[in-house]
Amino acid sequence: MTSTQQDRARLLHELHRPGDPVLLANVWDAAGARLVAAAGAAALATASASVSWTLGYPDGDRADLAEVLAQTARIVRAAGALPVTADLESGFAETAAGVGANIAALLATGAVGVNLEDGRPGPDGPLRPVEEAAARVAAARAAADAAGAGLFVNARTDVFLLAVGDPADRLDHAVARARAYLAAGADGIFVPGVTDPATVAALAGAVPAPLNVLAGPGAPAVPELAKLGVARVSLGPGLARAAYAALRLAAEEAYGPGTYGRIADGLGYQELNALLTD
Repeated sequence: MTSTQQDRARLLHELHRPGDPVLLANVWDAAGARLVAAAGAAALATASASVSWTLGYPDGDRADLAEVLAQTARIVRAAGALPVTADLESGFAETAAGVGANIAALLATGAVGVNLEDGRPGPDGPLRPVEEAAARVAAARAAADAAGAGLFVNARTDVFLLAVGDPADRLDHAVARARAYLAAGADGIFVPGVTDPATVAALAGAVPAPLNVLAGPGAPAVPELAKLGVARVSLGPGLARAAYAALRLAAEEAYGPGTYGRIADGLGYQELNALLTD
């Protein structure tokens, strides 16, 4: 790991401040990385769904890992001095040892953070047993430490997102999983699927580490999440969904009435070309 990569890793850690959250408008390609950076981002993140879609796969551990890593490397290159954290879903491996090997490969892209989720695609889901998920976090931590990398390991629990168990028990369930993942070496905890302020505040108070939430329409604004003690706010695949919606509307207009109003406000060719000219 280079000293520059280590510097970016330290910066990513420093950006996780409860009450002053880092906002991650997740990207999926180099042009998007440059646009989000120009908008004022302090760090960049990928979203597995967005990357999978642009590579031609559905989300849910279905993409080819080599392609995901190649796309991550392009985003890291476009990010310049900004730290990049990558969404590796559940680790793209059947075993904890496999997760560790994939973390080593991720570090080679220049990424300095990773998301690892406890959701399990397929009939054996929805969640991995907590001991199994914690072992995968521990393998990621060990691989990063062996490489001398200050990788920010963001452990995600899908208790709320997948509506696991009795609603009355979800907060305690999520907190118990969070504590297990922190004990295994995670640096932060991601709990998507939570938008009501009372639950967000309860999580922030109960999880002894930076709390990451997924935001979008219907969620509290970033300043409100800051007041609740959140340290990281992610938009997930929100930007990709908005971009693809705009594409569909423009295509439907062109193939319907044959007009071009939807592309009138598009970014200019020269602007986009200059964006990717170093």
